[in-house]
Amino acid sequence: MTINRLPLLGITMGDPGGIGPEICVKALNDPEIYRICRPLVIGDAEILLDAARFCDINLSVTPCSRADQGRYVHGTVDTLSLDKMSLDVLKHKQVTAAQGEASFAYVEKAIDLALAGEIDGTVTGPINKAAIHAAGHLFAGHTEIYATRTGTRDYAMMLTHGDFRVTHVSTHVSLREACDRVKKDRVGKVIDLTDAALKKIGLTKPRIGVAGLNPHCGEGRMFGDEDEDEIKPAVMAAVHQGRQVEGPIPADTVFSKMKGGMYDAVVVMYHDQGHIPMKLIGFQYDQKTGQWGEMSGVNVTLGLPIVRTSVDHGTAFGKAGEGRANSQSMTEAIRLGAMLARR
Repeated sequence: MTINRLPLLGITMGDPGGIGPEICVKALNDPEIYRICRPLVIGDAEILLDAARFCDINLSVTPCSRADQGRYVHGTVDTLSLDKMSLDVLKHKQVTAAQGEASFAYVEKAIDLALAGEIDGTVTGPINKAAIHAAGHLFAGHTEIYATRTGTRDYAMMLTHGDFRVTHVSTHVSLREACDRVKKDRVGKVIDLTDAALKKIGLTKPRIGVAGLNPHCGEGRMFGDEDEDEIKPAVMAAVHQGRQVEGPIPADTVFSKMKGGMYDAVVVMYHDQGHIPMKLIGFQYDQKTGQWGEMSGVNVTLGLPIVRTSVDHGTAFGKAGEGRANSQSMTEAIRLGAMLARR
């Protein structure tokens, strides 16, 4: 595939005070990335150049005003520089409204470019919710920004780590509210979105498990009615439509079944029900070194009119600016974004 036919991905730099700039330059230091896509970082060139400096990476940073101006060759980080943040006001490891405003602007620009067809997909670096709130943008996270900006009503978060995939009925709400959001229509819609996403990546007959909400799926209504009244009817409707879906399945066994190959994805009812098993598998901390030896996993927003993948971790302020952040999740997000953008 010639370079001008490779998918053009807009990669947002994330919060300038976090590890986003660092993982961008580290991921783009891999020449393999340039064999699968044309990566355009949306952020601030000065911040990226500084990240390359303290990571001791020999990369040049080339600002450009349009996506079609990039060279897209290894050794040069093409950057749509928005001039939202400069080194003299940058504060690593801190929440600031200025950094929140900058990170929000990067995301807005990426979405607008994708909607206009100027880029083929987007990949997002980590933002800090407190920072974007301080800047006056009261969103729960990237997913909600994308849904609002694209006018998308039905969407869901999917986390992936190889063949281990989870899709969420709800995400950034309180646990009390998450229980209230377990409704037949919403569970059915997430099953539909999951089925469509799996088919898009090449699985012709996806197998989907649906986790129960309550312990033992309610144990015959002793521990709650949601599994019988909301989840089971949604599963039965999906089966009637010809989908390979099973559930509700107790959450204490469904992930082991998926890991063993029984399912291609699991629909989960709330944030931690999906995030905990995903990060248990994808994140590996080494107590001896005090380092994260592996930080794998990708976040995909389903239901959008544009491609969006993301790292599956936060801004990690504790290590920002030190050159020791792990860029594995960013690399995987770029790889998956390139694959989805080609389909």
